[in-house]
Amino acid sequence: MAHRRNTPPGGTGDLLQTLGDLTGRILDRIKFQQARVELAAALQRQVLAAELPVLPCLRAAGRYAPARAGLDIGGDWYDGFLMPDGSVGFAIGDVQGHDVEAAAMMGQVRTCLRAVTTATTDPAEVLRLTNDLLVSMASGLFVTCSFLRFDPVTGELADARAGHVPAVWASDGGRCDIVINEGGLPLGIQAGESYPSTRRSLTDVGVFVLVTDGLVEGPSYPIEEGLERVAALAGGACRGDPDELAAQIIKVADATGHSDDAAVLVLRYGGFQEQRPQGGPR
Repeated sequence: MAHRRNTPPGGTGDLLQTLGDLTGRILDRIKFQQARVELAAALQRQVLAAELPVLPCLRAAGRYAPARAGLDIGGDWYDGFLMPDGSVGFAIGDVQGHDVEAAAMMGQVRTCLRAVTTATTDPAEVLRLTNDLLVSMASGLFVTCSFLRFDPVTGELADARAGHVPAVWASDGGRCDIVINEGGLPLGIQAGESYPSTRRSLTDVGVFVLVTDGLVEGPSYPIEEGLERVAALAGGACRGDPDELAAQIIKVADATGHSDDAAVLVLRYGGFQEQRPQGGPR
């Protein structure tokens, strides 16, 4: 004699209701995450699309490439802006991680740097005050950063770095150095940290190149080799277009495995007047 399985009254309906509730929650979480990613991506596009200042004696260009794995957003950025005393500030940085939180933090750091320069434009002080602000925010993320101040009147370039990759400096006279100056801890780790600064006079024609570690370092690619490749490119392009040089340098990331975000900022100085034709655009 066949036996029939008794289903508790309302059992199927309750199960379908539960599945419907779970599906709704999952869809809500997906929409929420999509909104966060779109917001972070918009923030990053706004930051990286910011127009870099152009001076008679200095031109700047930058490039960014997202990590190959994960979202097409991250915490690497570069920036350049006029400061209240007439000098120009340039920054490049790398927030820990390459996710939505890193992109949001990137915007906060950029804002902090610009705000602090209303009080001081000395690179050492700019990084010190920005660091203290980030520590007080207790975000749990740290940031490596280099900040530079260029004085168009004296031709002096001052810079300080917070746990960031060394810069590359090449001149038309044949000089090409990896600039390993003393620095401080990354921003956001320890309050009261100090950041030594270095000053140099830019008197001839040359380029100053800043990168993030994702461009010059990979799982099986030492940072020294990456910096040497950047130096070789910079040394042969001191009189060239900084935008073209930045495009060449960002490709170095392909050789490293490029598992992280990558950014480059090129500052090309000197010799601009002689390149302008009479009556041409200024």
